[in-house]
Amino acid sequence: MTAAPRTPKIPYGGDYNPEQWPQEVWDEDHRLFDRAGIDTLTVGVFSWSLTQPAEDTYDLTVLDRILDRAADEGRQVCLATGTAALPPWLAKRYPEVNRTDFEGRRHRYGQRHNFCPSAPAYRKAATALASRLAERYAAHPALLAWHINNEYGGACYCDLCAAAFRDWLRDRHGTLDALNDAWCTTFWSHRYTDFDEIEPPNALTEHWRGPDHTAFQGITLDYHRFITDALLGCFLAEKDAIRAQDPDTPVTTNFMGMFRPLDYHRWAPHLDFASWDSYPPLDATPTWPALAHDLMRGLKDGAPFWLMEQTPSTTACRDVNPLRRPGKLRLATFQAIAHGADAALYFQMRAARGACEKYHGAVIGHAGRDDTRVFREVAELGRELGLLGDTTLGARTPARTALLFDWDSWWALEISDGPSRLVRYQEVVHAYYRAAREAGADVDVVPVTADLTPYAVVLAPVLHMVKGDLAARLEAVTQRGGTVLATFLSGRVDEHDRAFLTDVPGPLAPLMGIRVDEWDTRPQDVVQPIELGESHTEARLVFELVLPRGAEPVAVYGADFYAGTPAVTRHRHGEGEAWYVATALDQPGVDWVVRRILTRHGLLGPYAGHPGLETATRTTPDGTRLLFLLNHTPDPAHLTAHTTATDLLTGQRFEKGEPFSLDPLGTAVLRLQ
Repeated sequence: MTAAPRTPKIPYGGDYNPEQWPQEVWDEDHRLFDRAGIDTLTVGVFSWSLTQPAEDTYDLTVLDRILDRAADEGRQVCLATGTAALPPWLAKRYPEVNRTDFEGRRHRYGQRHNFCPSAPAYRKAATALASRLAERYAAHPALLAWHINNEYGGACYCDLCAAAFRDWLRDRHGTLDALNDAWCTTFWSHRYTDFDEIEPPNALTEHWRGPDHTAFQGITLDYHRFITDALLGCFLAEKDAIRAQDPDTPVTTNFMGMFRPLDYHRWAPHLDFASWDSYPPLDATPTWPALAHDLMRGLKDGAPFWLMEQTPSTTACRDVNPLRRPGKLRLATFQAIAHGADAALYFQMRAARGACEKYHGAVIGHAGRDDTRVFREVAELGRELGLLGDTTLGARTPARTALLFDWDSWWALEISDGPSRLVRYQEVVHAYYRAAREAGADVDVVPVTADLTPYAVVLAPVLHMVKGDLAARLEAVTQRGGTVLATFLSGRVDEHDRAFLTDVPGPLAPLMGIRVDEWDTRPQDVVQPIELGESHTEARLVFELVLPRGAEPVAVYGADFYAGTPAVTRHRHGEGEAWYVATALDQPGVDWVVRRILTRHGLLGPYAGHPGLETATRTTPDGTRLLFLLNHTPDPAHLTAHTTATDLLTGQRFEKGEPFSLDPLGTAVLRLQ
């Protein structure tokens, strides 16, 4: 079989489950796919009970028909291994594959994300299925990529996981003396004399009032790391099985953006490309999904990612599931492309008839109509992506601002007893990201291990844990003239979550030029007034008492016994500067600080004075510069071209200095001259 010819372009389509429907529905689906410009289908995501109805029986006839038809009609397939949800026979025959939850209860069959990552029976069955699929379809003309499992997540606390955790600890710590030292086990008489004495941290051992309330943060932190590695081991086992049959087709799994349970940086080296499912609350500020897009792009050192799922209209899993307003789907899709997406896919292509996702949005509704508003928007977007062709494929973001995102700091901060459980890692990180993006700066969201030499500005909010040579690499940024920003609750603990035996902020103190001896935390309704230049702003939650040691105060507290002491400082270090923000400023305060830093390096964007206008830059492999303009407001944006450019969506050309307008919720993709 040979595939029909395809025009190079952004893959467009999404999750498709024809196994749920009779043949006449397939015929109608493909007719509608043609009308909407759908060229890519993700299939087989939850098909295990169909493709393997019994332990010794495989039946791939339905997948044969799906892939053959896709090839005949010029479509391509992202083929899932289908191992995200157990088939009933596997759970019945091998009950150990069912997870044990945080409360210590062994689950019966049901739900999804329902497998124990340490169960040999699960690994054996999953890898055998992946191998069988790869053997069958490696050379199929419709195959575009492999999609292993689906939205990995969830922890297990069974005896198998306990044993695997102990082995993981032996590998990580080597000896019991090292482990006891790392976990500070002389506290509360916890010193271990045998690895077999160690239990997973759950509701029956080290926790109370839920997973974030733990007596020994070091144990819980290591269990988070273990679960990340255990699930990664499942992924790698399936990938190895595929690679034995298919050495070339790229392999991925779909992530979930800022997903707390798994450290995606540990997974990134093992993916051929990153992909993720974007379901932000529809009332979220536009920079919330933008941050997740940039985090996904940063997983592979700036390489493009796939938008593997988004809803064309509404979700179904929340208490209230608002509808995307007209124009918002187009805006969200071009936002993903602006931030590095090389594919734009949906969940789902046709609405399911039953079960928990029957009300989830779909390109094709239950009635199968092509005259709905949602279908028309999807089809029009498909037409526009056809106009773009392959222009954006492979393009990268030339950012000079980096934001450090660290799962270890996230975990350590939020499982800590004190200083405040009201501080949320994502919210603080987002505040600084938002400030930079709304000032028009392109931002790379990178791990703490990233090479920092390309960046003039490094933002490191709530960098609670400082590991390895990070402090020295941050100092190198300022030595060569760059600027580093850190905030309250940074530099507090080492890689084992042990407090540094030195002045706060630990290894960052020499760079920041300060010392912190005390800190005050208060409820959300307690406000500290702060003056930043001509601006009056507010701070909440955490108020560190800063003693300058070379740094100069930029802003001071306005109330309580520490009124007049520094709340924001700047320290000249080498040829550059280090800023420290000792409290949780409101968004205008964060904006003020970040814009001062960006201005020093000439990184304010040309449209920074237009609220609600998002900009993002990509550079194609041949050096062409693309500027994306996205108007998130219900009003036209009246702009002036800052250079000669052509809008690739309309063909309109602008000369430098020429005024132009962007429609409400409008998008322009400008090729810069």
